[in-house]
Amino acid sequence: MKKNSCISLVFIVLFGLSVQGQSKKWTLEECVKYAIQNNISIKQSELDTKTAAIDKKGAIGNFLPSLNASASHSWNIGLNQDITTGLLRNQTTQFTSAGANVGVDIYKGLQNQNTLRKANLSIVAAKYQLLKMQEDVALNVANAFLQVLFNKENLKVQKEQLGINEKQYARSEELVKAGSIPRGDLLDIKATVASNNQNVITADNALLISKLSLAQLLQLKDFENFDVVDDTDVKDENNIMAQSPVAIYDKAKEGRTELKIARTNLEISQKNLEIAKGAFQPTLQGFYSFNSRVSYADVPAFDSMGNLIGTRSPAPFFDQFSDNKGQSFGAQLSIPIFNGFSAKNNVERSKVSLERSKIAVEQQDLDLQRNVFTAFADAKGALNAYESSVVALESRQGAYDYAKEKYAVGLMNSFDFNQSQTLLTNAQSDVLRTKYDYIFKIKILEFYFGIPLIKN
Repeated sequence: MKKNSCISLVFIVLFGLSVQGQSKKWTLEECVKYAIQNNISIKQSELDTKTAAIDKKGAIGNFLPSLNASASHSWNIGLNQDITTGLLRNQTTQFTSAGANVGVDIYKGLQNQNTLRKANLSIVAAKYQLLKMQEDVALNVANAFLQVLFNKENLKVQKEQLGINEKQYARSEELVKAGSIPRGDLLDIKATVASNNQNVITADNALLISKLSLAQLLQLKDFENFDVVDDTDVKDENNIMAQSPVAIYDKAKEGRTELKIARTNLEISQKNLEIAKGAFQPTLQGFYSFNSRVSYADVPAFDSMGNLIGTRSPAPFFDQFSDNKGQSFGAQLSIPIFNGFSAKNNVERSKVSLERSKIAVEQQDLDLQRNVFTAFADAKGALNAYESSVVALESRQGAYDYAKEKYAVGLMNSFDFNQSQTLLTNAQSDVLRTKYDYIFKIKILEFYFGIPLIKN
C-alpha cells in the first residue's frame, strides 16, 4: 500500500512538471531575444561580419613581406655540363638546389593603406547590417506577437458570444413553450448558435496559424504547446505621441541603422576611388633572394699541369651548400605608362559607384523622413480609430441590452434582435482590431525614436 502511494506521488509530480513545462507563456521580450539568437537570417548576417574580419586580415597582410622557399632534386643522364668544370661529359649526375625569396612593398600608391581603411569600414558596415537584420526580426516578431494576442482575444469574444446565444436559445425554448414568441424565432436563434460555432472554429484556427507563424520566426518546432502572455494593455508608456514628427525624425537621423549603413557605404566608395587612383602612381618593391646547390657526381682531379688524372668523391653536402650559395637583393621601380585604359576605367567606375552611394544616402534620408511622418500620422489615426471604436462599442452594448429586454417580453422579433447582436459583435471586433493596430503603430514610432523593443 505504501509502495503504491509512492508511485502515485511520483506520477503526480511528473505530470505536474509536464503541465508546467507546457503551460509556459512567452513574453514579447523573451520572443525577441530568442529570435535574435536563433533566426536563420541573423545567423547568415553574422557570417558576413566574420567574412569582413577575414578580409581585414588580408588587408593587414599586404603590409607584411612575402616569403617563398623552393627546393628541387634532379637526375641528369647522358651528355650534360659538369657544374664544377663547365665541360660536357657523358655521365649521370644528381643535383639538389634550394632557394628563398623575400619581397616587400615599399610604396604602392597608398593602395595598401586605403585597402586597410576600406576593410575597417566593411566591418562597420557588416555590423550595421547585422543590427538592421536584428531590428527587422524584432519588428516582425512584435507584429506576429500582437497578432497572436488579437486572435486570442477574438477567440474569447466569439466563445463568450456563443455562450450568450446558447443561453438565449434555452431561454427562447421556454418562451416558445409559454407561447410568448413564435417557433420561427427559436429557429432563427438556433441558426445564430450554429453560425457562432463556426465563428469559434474559425477564430481558433486563426489563433493556431498565428502561433505557428510566430513559432517559425523563433525557429521553434513545438508550436502546438507554444503560447504567449496575455498582456493586452493599450498604453503609451514612453509618451511617444507627445513628441512632434520633426523631433522624432531628428532623433531617427542620429540613430537609424539604415542611414548609418548608407553613410558607411559612401565612405567605402570613397576608399575604392582612392584605391583605383593609386594604380596611376609608381610602385617600389624591395627584394632579397638566396640560393644554393649540391652535386652528387664525382669531381674530376687534375695534376699541376692541368691533366686529368682521375676523379674524387664530391664534397660533403653542407660544405657544397655553403660553397655554392648565392645572394641578391635590390629594389624594383615600376612606373605605369599605358595599361589599356584599365586603371582609367577603374577610376571612372569608382566615380560612378561613389555618385550612386551619395544618391543612396540622400534617398535613405528622404525615405526616413517620409516613414517617420507616415508612422506618426498612422499612430495618431490608429489612436483616434481605437477611441472611436470604444465609444461605439459602449453604444452597441447599450443597444443590445435594450434589445434583449424587448425580445424577452416579445416586443422585438428575432431578426431585429439578431441584427442588434451582429452589430455588437462587429463593434467588439473593431475594438480589438484598432487596439492592436494602435499598439503596433506606437512600437513603430518608438523604434524610430531609438527606443528598443527589449531592454538589454
